[in-house]
Amino acid sequence: MNSSMAMASLIMPQKCPSALPSVHHPIRRFSIRAKPICLSMSNVQSDVRKEDVVIIGAGIAGLATAVSLQRMGIQSVVLEQADTLRTGGTSITLFKNGWKVLDAIGVGNQLRSQFLEIQGMVIKTEDGKELRSFTFKDVDESQEVRGVERKILLETLAKQLPQNTISFSSKLKNIESSENDETLLQLENDSQISAKIVIACDGIRSPVAKWMGFSDARYVGHCAFRGLAFYPDGQPLEPKVNYVYGRGVRAAYVPVSPTKVYWFVCFNKPSPGPKITDPSILRQKIMELIKGWSSELLNIINSTPDDTIIRTPLVDRWLWPGITPPVSKGKVVLVGDAWHPMTPNLGQGACCALEDGVVLAQKLAQAMKFGTLTVEDAFKSYGSERWPRIFPLSIRANLVGTLLQLDNPVVCSFRNNVLVPKLVKLGPLLEHTNFDFEPLV
Repeated sequence: MNSSMAMASLIMPQKCPSALPSVHHPIRRFSIRAKPICLSMSNVQSDVRKEDVVIIGAGIAGLATAVSLQRMGIQSVVLEQADTLRTGGTSITLFKNGWKVLDAIGVGNQLRSQFLEIQGMVIKTEDGKELRSFTFKDVDESQEVRGVERKILLETLAKQLPQNTISFSSKLKNIESSENDETLLQLENDSQISAKIVIACDGIRSPVAKWMGFSDARYVGHCAFRGLAFYPDGQPLEPKVNYVYGRGVRAAYVPVSPTKVYWFVCFNKPSPGPKITDPSILRQKIMELIKGWSSELLNIINSTPDDTIIRTPLVDRWLWPGITPPVSKGKVVLVGDAWHPMTPNLGQGACCALEDGVVLAQKLAQAMKFGTLTVEDAFKSYGSERWPRIFPLSIRANLVGTLLQLDNPVVCSFRNNVLVPKLVKLGPLLEHTNFDFEPLV
């Protein structure tokens, strides 16, 4: 989840019937596995396709997991419900822990060449008064912070996979355990896959997580507008994150590349309300929230193409021990937002999904390549290693957001005059970006 809220604060198939040979769409820009097209005949049951490892979801978690497994010599099939990569959304912030994973799976330098390194952060009031500034490397010389366009990250990961890995237009309809110790996946077109291993990377509304007994992600009481401003002749900003604190409303903006600037406006709302997609309505509501604020932020929003402006409710799930179901059920396991959706206030949603993928790949290799664990024990080991990191991060991200969204005038005055200028230290806010793992070999 998402972007620069760090420390302050994402072959149309033909419906068919059943049993004829599989037909593949022509390969386009990235590698895909086209969904089999089947014709139904009376009294003939659909063939069941056999796969060793099936990943559900071709988002950041799914593709990073697939690439991590590939680096360990394990091939997978990735099922994606959309008919192309879901390249909507704006930008995400990646800290050094995210970059360490991207380096390990071989795409770090490809991405670095396209995105600016962010040197530090500036905190301001809504009228533009500077409260505090920090330089990241003054606190941690190894720190690396960059905004990355979600679209480019997904395309870069997809290109690392072998041809026919991603099967588009493959929406999960039903999942159930089968008698042969495998998992039966039924897709919307009624084709079926029997998988030895299922890795669910299907996001905050994961049907697999629901099947495993997880509750829905919880709305935390605020929403965010996001956008990606475009400056064809070059954006004017220094490579810093700019945070703006108001009463019950906060915003941030950060240059992502020489021509693009990511921004968000976060606001309190008792309930998420209906989905809004009309750009004119979105712009109107944003301007109502930040009326009278610094002209720099207003100019950035005015430079934003309509198709990049979105509004999303912020949600999370706290993995309470003894209450929340385990991360796996048999040979089915959860990764990323499907397991631990978190608010973006620490900039760790995408970073943690990347971490999940590389840790899971190492555990699964112990079972599939070296035989030192069973698959079930590998999944349990993955959960045991990841939970102590994920659980406190989810809570901390939530508390940071709650604090920054307070609208009490006395509290906001204390924040602006005492807490931020005199008490906040950047070092403790960056400790969670320390993450180590064994090489992928």
